[in-house]
Amino acid sequence: MTNPKLPYTGISDSGNDTSLSKKSFYKKKLFLTLFATLLVAASVAAIVAGVKNKNQKSDSSGSTPLSLSHQSHAILKSACSSTFYQELCFSAVASEPNVTHKVTSHRDVIKLSLDITTRAVEHNYFTVKKLTTKHGLTKREKTALHDCLETIDETLDELKEAKRDLELYPNKKTLYQHADDLKTLISAAITNQVTCLDGFSHEDADKRIRKALEKGQVHVEHMCSNALAMTKNMTDTDIANFEQSTKLPDSNVGQNRKLLAEESNAGGDHGVVWPEWISATDRRLLQSTAVNADVVVAADGSGDFKTVSEAVDAAPLKSSKRFVIRIKAGVYRENVEVPKKKTNIMFLGDGRTTTIITASRNVVDGSTTFHSATVAVVGEKFLARDITFQNTAGPSKHQAVALRVGGDLSAFYNCDILAYQDTLYVHNNRQFFVKCLVAGTVDFIFGNSAVVFQDCDIHARRPDSGQKNMVTAQGRVDPNQNTGIVIQKSRIGATSDLESVKKSFKTYLGRPWKEYSRTVIMQSSISDVIDPVGWHEWSGNFALSTLVYREYQNTGPGAGTSNRVSWKGFKVITDAAEARAFTPGSFIGGSSWLDSTGFPFSLGL
Repeated sequence: MTNPKLPYTGISDSGNDTSLSKKSFYKKKLFLTLFATLLVAASVAAIVAGVKNKNQKSDSSGSTPLSLSHQSHAILKSACSSTFYQELCFSAVASEPNVTHKVTSHRDVIKLSLDITTRAVEHNYFTVKKLTTKHGLTKREKTALHDCLETIDETLDELKEAKRDLELYPNKKTLYQHADDLKTLISAAITNQVTCLDGFSHEDADKRIRKALEKGQVHVEHMCSNALAMTKNMTDTDIANFEQSTKLPDSNVGQNRKLLAEESNAGGDHGVVWPEWISATDRRLLQSTAVNADVVVAADGSGDFKTVSEAVDAAPLKSSKRFVIRIKAGVYRENVEVPKKKTNIMFLGDGRTTTIITASRNVVDGSTTFHSATVAVVGEKFLARDITFQNTAGPSKHQAVALRVGGDLSAFYNCDILAYQDTLYVHNNRQFFVKCLVAGTVDFIFGNSAVVFQDCDIHARRPDSGQKNMVTAQGRVDPNQNTGIVIQKSRIGATSDLESVKKSFKTYLGRPWKEYSRTVIMQSSISDVIDPVGWHEWSGNFALSTLVYREYQNTGPGAGTSNRVSWKGFKVITDAAEARAFTPGSFIGGSSWLDSTGFPFSLGL
């Protein structure tokens, strides 16, 4: 484009005025040129500064963002250094308004991270809600989306509770309790993201819905992973410093707590050791022959309700007192849910062979695994005694859950849990089973809770032709999760229908459902139904180096370890101190909550 004509100046071009006129012209031209040059330079400088500022805010390894002081930057970098997704950890918190005034400690970084994660979870909720209105959804897709809404709702509660715990830390509880509770809450939040996506099969019909959800769910999972890593690093450091300052005889984290808990449980029932969260009152409830019920369920109409679901509906919301529902002898054909707002409920049956809750939802007929449960427990501090939970769908119907448990601090005493594939879904949070029978075929104890089975009978059943039995399929997805399946002082064997044909159907202790699968079998009797190699792969080499499979002081013809798998993640424990970390006293929080159940238990080895 050519330069425009100069404006009229009022100076004549004739005579002696010509040279003056030219000088003025050139001066003005020079001035305009210089002015334009300065404008361009200033614009370039502004653009460069803007780009630099933008890069600083998004780069976790670069110089200090303008919104962060050097001190806040150092704290944030230090806190995020323990995480698996460091760039995400740094950039998410650094982009928060007024972050310099909010970040003065590692705890502040965790709280901000939880706030950011909570907003992301809320966004995911509305994404799922919108998808439920789409036309053409299959029955299974609708069910899976509603499962997602439920798990997302639970996640919001878990994150909010974790933040409340952090605000009290470390004053309202012991350091051990704070560490257990925080890790449990954030571990459960991680598991819920995975559960949502697991509800969609890999068939083409489900892939489009899964794809629409995957980015948001995985983002929240990674944010939760970062919060968990920072929390574990903070609490482990504080506990180590505390133990060092008090000069405890054993520096192992939780060791002093374990010793105190064992003392409090001296004289327990036949060596059964309870986690500390089951109180003496609840323990009496679970063992006493005389328990006063708040309501009675009777199929014959002689009680307050005819169905278990009606009795649960009648229970108070968020009760801090135990609400006992007596379920008289009979067969109750229904699907029962104890939602998260129904807390401190107890199911008291008339006998494990006479009080039976049964149904038959299954994946083949259109349910999700999560939704197939005959009884689903989400409300915390749930207790059950002298009841059978059953799913009768059969081995050909694939996943069909008898009992799903996600309620934190739940315990089961003298119960039968019977089905085939995926019998018992120990979904998340802390759980304890004592003197129970669990029977099934494929992956019949599975999930990602922190759970201990003590003095239980765990029996493989006859599967469908061509199937293999897997006792466990543990689902830990992050190495910092405090989750795993522990089977202690129990008996692993076969039901009568399998015993006579056990050579035709191989049975294994477990296989790794997720990358950091963790299962420990200790001080238990293992029959020859278990194959000598002990464990089975999930798919090729998947998780064989990252899983944690342990055996300790087991007996019986199936307990020999000389022919066990040679995976990097498998180990035979020889040190009692290492095994002690998987006892109820250490693994699921010790004596305080188990004391409340009234069940017999043993905290240690």
